[in-house]
Formats: sequence, structure tokens, C-alpha cells
Amino acid sequence: MEVKRDILWRVYLCFIGIVVLSVMVLGKALYIQNAEGEYWRSKSDSLHTKIINLDADRGTIFSEDGSMLSTSIPFFNIYIDFGAEGLRDKNGKRFRENLDSLSYSLAKLFGDRSAYEYKKILQAGFRKKDRYFQLKKNIDFQQYKQLREFPLVRLGRNKSGFIAEVKSKRLNPFGLLANRTIGLARENSQNVGLERTYDSLLKGETGKRLVRFIAGGVAVPVEGYEVEPENGKDLITTLDVNIQDIAENALLKMMIENEAANGTCIVMEVATGKIKAIANLGKRSDGEYWEDLNYAIRASEPGSTFKLATMLAVLEDQKAHIGNHVNLENGVWKVNGRTVYDSERHKRTDVTLQQAFELSSNVGMAKLAMTYYAKNPMQYIDHLKRLRLHEISGIDLVGETNPVIKTPKSKTWSATSLPWMSFGYEVLVSPLQTLMLYNAVANNGKMMRPYLVEEIRQDGITQTTRQPEVMVENICSEATLKQLKTCLEGVVTNGTGKSLQSPFYRIAGKTGTALVANGNRGYSDHIYQSSFAGYFPADNPKYSLIVVIKNKPFAAKYYGGVVAGPVFREIADKLFALHAQEVPAQTVSLPAKDSTPFHYAGESRDLKTVFDFVNWSYRDSSTESRWAGMASDTDYKAVLKEKPTGKQLMPDLSGMGLKDALFLLEDMNMKVMVKGKGKVKFQSVEPGKQITNRSIVIELN
Repeated sequence: MEVKRDILWRVYLCFIGIVVLSVMVLGKALYIQNAEGEYWRSKSDSLHTKIINLDADRGTIFSEDGSMLSTSIPFFNIYIDFGAEGLRDKNGKRFRENLDSLSYSLAKLFGDRSAYEYKKILQAGFRKKDRYFQLKKNIDFQQYKQLREFPLVRLGRNKSGFIAEVKSKRLNPFGLLANRTIGLARENSQNVGLERTYDSLLKGETGKRLVRFIAGGVAVPVEGYEVEPENGKDLITTLDVNIQDIAENALLKMMIENEAANGTCIVMEVATGKIKAIANLGKRSDGEYWEDLNYAIRASEPGSTFKLATMLAVLEDQKAHIGNHVNLENGVWKVNGRTVYDSERHKRTDVTLQQAFELSSNVGMAKLAMTYYAKNPMQYIDHLKRLRLHEISGIDLVGETNPVIKTPKSKTWSATSLPWMSFGYEVLVSPLQTLMLYNAVANNGKMMRPYLVEEIRQDGITQTTRQPEVMVENICSEATLKQLKTCLEGVVTNGTGKSLQSPFYRIAGKTGTALVANGNRGYSDHIYQSSFAGYFPADNPKYSLIVVIKNKPFAAKYYGGVVAGPVFREIADKLFALHAQEVPAQTVSLPAKDSTPFHYAGESRDLKTVFDFVNWSYRDSSTESRWAGMASDTDYKAVLKEKPTGKQLMPDLSGMGLKDALFLLEDMNMKVMVKGKGKVKFQSVEPGKQITNRSIVIELN
């Protein structure tokens, strides 16, 4: 019995020991989990390391004059590690001492919360020991600079717990300007324009960094384990901000006026092929216009601007001369079961080839094609191929659509394909390809490849420079070229573009009006594409330009000469003014004798400045009067005459612009109502009449 009791006592003692030990282990586990859990979890996190990528700074895209067109701007996300040792030292004394002043500073800087609200959310984060508390997102660099000087923050990351995460955003400083051509590098979205074409150069080389993660997912760099990123290269483009602005505003104004669906405008430097401006505007569902697609490089039926290629083929093959005659059949001609119509109705029959071109006759071009190429269409098509109209331009933009030039082997070739191709139907070419042809004529037959980027730089040092590239040395003979230039100038002086004439320089170009299909509805909606392609000044071309506008269904005006032409003229006028000092004086001088009546009025000083600048001789009879009028005398010579003014007698306002008329009348305390725009043609109070009523109505022409 003694032995049994001794054994049982030992068993009970061991059992009690095991129970006590188990309770101690369990208690310690619970203590570690609840009391020390956060500490040990952070220790565990610190054992995790990972190699992360370091994004390089994306390169900047510049205009030719050095203006930034697309650049990366740093933005900052601000977080707070409320578990930072320096912040919680001495039971959070540092945090409490700076809380009020920090809350006030944050409220004053961001203005989205009161100081009291900021204090509450900071206290809540501190109580929860949030290791990655998000304070603000996407603050700019100026805000970040101010934040760094705030109470607590200025003590540094270890004592304040403040963490700044840097992000880059891609911005176009000029907004809409050339937006589609430049493109915009965006996260989770496909880039477009130059941003996409030159993405590999712009984005640079990604770096590597070894980091250790602490609680809350905060990454701490491990010293000595880092490969620095190589920043992206900068692009210097051929774009000119001023020319781009002129082109875009002129295009936008016409599109708003005509409620057009979309449009494009391209300005090219004749001698080099540099693209100086490229505007693309499309109408959005809300009625606003935006650079939604690059219409400049999308192939479509060009219409009458394509007739230049037909004339070139006929003249180069010496089938005819621009002085030869063709019967326009009153603008209606049947061929192989279909009827060709001239877009502008007329009753012309026997005309020269030059006149047919100036009138933009579809019948004339169709007859030329059928007369000279019906038996051998490939002879005509070979000319189109020599002009590179069957292949993309090769401009440095991704997304250029392939052109379509039919041949007799094409599945869709028919008995009427050749005549319809002659005036710009049943072919697909982009506006840029059409411009290349007109630019080649302006450049004395030399076809240049268009391009947008002329220099690539790394850290300010030029690495690559692009030189102008000749695609075709001579598109035709000198004799053909001379005739083509005559025809293009004739369009503006005698033909469908005669409303575009300028007294200061000559324009050469061609109008185009093409009926386009509207999907499954076909041509029933009467949607027209208006275009004008040409160059200026005609005697010494500096720029070539094309304007293409797709109008709304059943638009009231749709001819190329009245929709696209005015856009061309406005751009040309402003570019000519920009480079007026470069033009020889005789180029801008007006004829000495002109029977056209004219009447201008305004401040004497302004009138004299303008007419002296354009070298227009006149006789000055204005004495010292502030206000004067300019009109022709019996010998058609310009005479500057005084316009009498006074406080009690109504002055003669005829010929004045609105600015001068308003200044003069409001100086006399008159209340003015205005109708129309232009120059004053009517005033409700007759000139020279005693003023009794202080109200007047003026109508402008």
C-alpha cells in the first residue's frame, strides 16, 4: 500500500505540474496575441522583402520654339504612420503638443475641413495606431512645400510619422491645342499620338529597389540595394504653338457656325515637310468640339481636290494641254449606264481644260479619264502610285489608315470606276496624303515626307536630329508643273475659289465638295465633305495647307469654297501677317490704279499706319483732324479726308469699324444700339444734324 500511495502521489504531482505549465503557456500565448500582437506582427512584416520597380521620369514633348506641349507634373499622396516610435514617444507627448497647430494649418491650406474636424480625425488615427493613415491625395508641389513646414511635419518622418508618396501626372499645358497629335500618357488607358509613337523613348528605363515592408504595407528601402531609373528622353517637335492656335481657332469657328460633325486642318512647311500645325475636331454628344480622333490621317473619299492628280497624269503623258478644249455637256454626262453631275450646276459646254479645272467640273475630269485611259486604266493608276497615293505617308503617328487605290484586278472594279476615280470617288486617301501632293507642286515637284519630331534629347543634350526626307525627287516634268500651278492659281482668280483672293498675296489651291455615305443610310442624308487644299504665297510658297470639314446632314452651305475655303484664307492671312517682314515689298503692294470703290474710316493715325505699311500711296487732306475717311477720287486715287466731329452735331460714321464708332459716340454721351457686323453702312441720326436725342442705331454691313 505504501508503494501504491507513493506512486499515486508522484502521478498527481506530475499532473498538477502539467496543468500549471499548460495554463502558463496558454496565458502567455493570450498575452502575446492581445497585448504584444501589434509589436510582433510588425516584427514579422519587417522580415518580408521585395524588389520593386522605380518608374523613370517621363520625357517632355516640346514645340519647335521650346514651349512644353506635354510634361509630367509631380503630385503627392500624404500618409501618417501613427505607430512611429518618435510620434508615440512619452505616451504621444509630441503628437499632443502639436495637434492643435497642425490641425489649424491643414484647415487653412486645404480648406476642405475645419480645424476641429482635422483634430478629430487625427486623434482617431492616433488611438487606432493606424500605420498607414491616408491624410490627403493628389496635392500639388506647392501644397507639399507648405505642408513640409507645418508643426510636427517639419520634425521629419521618424518623429512625425508623415509619409509622402510621389506620383506623376501627365499634363498638356496648352489643353486642347494639338491634343490628339501630342497624345496624353494615362494609366490604364491606351496612349495616342506622339505619346504612343515614341513611348519607348519617353518612358525611359525602369529602375529596381529592394524594400522591407513594415506594418500597414509601408515599404522601407534597404540601403545599398538600388538601381537608379534612367529618365525618358525629350522630344522637340516641328509644331509651332502660334500656328497651331491660329489653325485650331479658325477651324473651330467655322465648325461651330456650320454645326459640322468633324474636321481637320494641317499646315506644312513647303521646303521641308515639317508639320507646323495639325488640328482635329469632332462634335461630342453634348454639342462641344474636342480632339477625339486624328482625322488628318484617316482615309476617306477626297472629292475634287483629287482632280489635281488626274490633271497631272493627262499633262505628264502629253495627252493634252491646259489650252485644249473639252465639252462639259451643261454639267451632266452619261457614261457606262451612270450619270456624272457637276456639283455646281451650270450651262457651260465648250471650255478649256484649265477652265474645266477651275470650275471643278466632274464631267470634264471624267471625260479626260475615259478619253485617254479607258483602254489602259493602269497607265492612269501608275501615276497615282508614283505620287505615293497608294501607301501611307509614313508620318510619325500610330494609327494612320491605309489608302485604297483600285486597279482593274480589284474585286470592286467596275465600268465606272475609272471616271469616278478621276474626280475623287471610289478612292480612299487621307487629308495628309492629299496635302503631300499639293506641297510637292508648291515645292517645284519635290515630294517631302511629312514629320512631327525633328530632335531627340537626353538631359538637354541632342542625341538624334531628323533631316527633311525627299520621297519623290520630281513628281512630273517642269512643263507639267508649270501648267498645274497655272490651274491652281486660276481656281482662286477665276474659279470656285475666287472669293478667297487677297490683295496682299496670291493663293493657289483647289476646292473640293464630296458627297459621303452615312453608314447603312447611304447618301440619302446629303452629308457633304468640304475641303480646300493649296499653298501660299503662290509665287514663293512658304506653307501648304489643307482643310477638310464633314458637314451635318442637309447643311445649308457645304461647298468647299464657302466652308473650307474661308478657314484656309483666315489661316493664310494670319500667317502672312506673322511673316510680313520677310516678304519683299513689291509682293504686298497694291495696284496703282483700281476702279473698285472703297471707303474706310477711323482714326487718322491708324489709317495712315495701315496704308503706309502696305505701301498704298494716298493724298492726305486730313490736316490735323483726329478722325478721317479714306475713299477714291475721280482718278481712282486714295484720298484721306477729315471727318468733322463735335459735341452737338452728329458725325459721319460711314465706313468706320464698330470699335471706332462706339468710342466716338460714347465720348459724346450717346446710347448706341448695334445691328450686324463689319463697317457702318447706316446711322439713324443723319450726319451733321443737331443732336437732340441721345440714342442712335447703327447698322453694319
